[in-house]
Amino acid sequence: MPSTLDLCEQYYGTRDVYKLLEINKDTPEKDVKKAYYKLSLKVHPDRVPDDEKAEATEKFKVLAKLHAVLSDPDKKKLYDENGIIDDEDDDGKLSSWIEMWRTIFKPISDEDIGNYQKNYVGSDLEKNDVKKAYLGGKGCINYMMSAVPFMAVEDEPRIIEMVKEWIASEEVPEFKIFTEEPKAKRSRRHKKYARESEEAEEIKAKLAKEGNSLEQKIMKRQNERSQQYDNFFDDLLKKYGESDKKKPKGAKKTPKASKESIRQLDVNL
Repeated sequence: MPSTLDLCEQYYGTRDVYKLLEINKDTPEKDVKKAYYKLSLKVHPDRVPDDEKAEATEKFKVLAKLHAVLSDPDKKKLYDENGIIDDEDDDGKLSSWIEMWRTIFKPISDEDIGNYQKNYVGSDLEKNDVKKAYLGGKGCINYMMSAVPFMAVEDEPRIIEMVKEWIASEEVPEFKIFTEEPKAKRSRRHKKYARESEEAEEIKAKLAKEGNSLEQKIMKRQNERSQQYDNFFDDLLKKYGESDKKKPKGAKKTPKASKESIRQLDVNL
């Protein structure tokens, strides 16, 4: 039977656990957890199409085993000093690894989202995301709405002032599409987000009436739509920003930092 490291090499092309997780031996435990979560989401058996489930299951089990090793001081020491992973206590059952995963990463509630939003808005992380979105979209506010977590039309005055200060201090270039945005474009955006906000409230009210949690309903819909949404936050971003797929000519792709910052919420809880 192949060892964990053999399987790691087979599925990920390396026997170096730290290289795979993009960390090092001295990485703090909380960052090891984040790295494991980030990679495991990509191969979680419940989050991939049916034709990929078999391979994803094996990849998921390998990652779970590696995380278990790095979380145990004795096993980590054995790997660090000798490059060995003890597979004797590995029962190989997917259910065991999934249960462990669920224990580590608890479900996210509306309250969790609200608390994260309070800490995010006005933070350095938000400012960094706004700046990247402004540059990536070459000043297009529609693009910025799709790239910055929680950004809504109510935030526009605050965001606009923020960017204008950067323009004045020459931290960022001035884009006329931002400083001289046509009223018609702004009006269309506001109507669009007002309509989608109402739809989101209607869906939430309907789910509450049916007696199902929002998270459970979304997970069910994910399976029915062939994993259209990656997780709850992707659903929020899809609803309030990414549905506007028209980007200015020459615009860059949505900055990874924006999405990663919101994904890290359930890792930090």
